Amino acid sequence: MASDPAAPTPDAEDLALLDRAAARIVELHMEVPAILTLESVRPLTLVAGQAMIFFEPMVQALFRLGDYRRFTALIERRGTPPLLIERIERAAEAARSRRAANGPPA
Repeated sequence: MASDPAAPTPDAEDLALLDRAAARIVELHMEVPAILTLESVRPLTLVAGQAMIFFEPMVQALFRLGDYRRFTALIERRGTPPLLIERIERAAEAARSRRAANGPPA
């Protein structure tokens, strides 16, 4: 897969936002559906971003608008879905390690 030379490299704020999204996805135990969805729509990142813009008025009740708009702009970039998948997998592995270290529930 060729990289998009016109797409800007995610900055520290972008990466922090992706980390927060990944952590929340793992917290909700939705890593498998999230990764499946991201892999499925990888060729349609621009369309996915436009759909997010369409749903923005309804989503404002749930998310901070600045983060949502930043995430929308990020998801439109071709390199973001693989980056988010990587961060979800890393967060899921960390959560599994923490659960294993704490032992089985009593």
